[in-house]
Amino acid sequence: MKILMVLTSHDQLGDTGKKTGFWLEEFAAPYYVFKDAGAQLTLASPQGGQPPLDPKSDAPDAQTDATERFRKDSAAQSALASTVRLETIKAADFDAVFYPGGHGPLWDLAEDRNSIALIEAFYNSGKPVAAVCHAPGVLRHVKGGDGQPLVKGKRVTGFTNSEEDAVQLTDVVPFLVEDELKAKGGIYSKAEDWVSYTVEDGLLLTGQNPASSEETALALLSRLR
Repeated sequence: MKILMVLTSHDQLGDTGKKTGFWLEEFAAPYYVFKDAGAQLTLASPQGGQPPLDPKSDAPDAQTDATERFRKDSAAQSALASTVRLETIKAADFDAVFYPGGHGPLWDLAEDRNSIALIEAFYNSGKPVAAVCHAPGVLRHVKGGDGQPLVKGKRVTGFTNSEEDAVQLTDVVPFLVEDELKAKGGIYSKAEDWVSYTVEDGLLLTGQNPASSEETALALLSRLR
């Protein structure tokens, strides 16, 4: 079982002068779900190397069992520090792909032609695609075999407008995940803010927020099994 995890390389939070990147829990929780199931993992990012960590996800109040485990895991830290360049990745080499969120993907992965082509290749090959929190935003330009947006007519979720408002970044992000999924024809649904919520529609699996990371990873694992 070979799973690809794709992380952002973008570290600037719009023009605020603040840093962003990937959200630690959204990487660590799925990483260990997959690792403990015996999956062979490959980590990739647009620029390769160490992906930027959103500093807020490193704060004491954002820690979970998975993030604490990651801090003590030198092998995992080494793997994260040496992600491969996304342009070198082929969907044929993997069974599934998982996109952790954080605000970073809204700027780079959502517009990255390699990422878009990769998701299309996975989906058209009958392989599951999973994304959590802000990462469902990477689907905005992805098309299905019929040339229509991949999410059109499919049940999806992702970071809600109210959650974005709560972190006071509504006017900073390039687009709102909830609005974009709806605009592309997705059948969007959500749970209460900050509660774990995962939606499956065939090969497409999406999670609403950081708390949904483990549940979405487990759903992907179930689909592979």
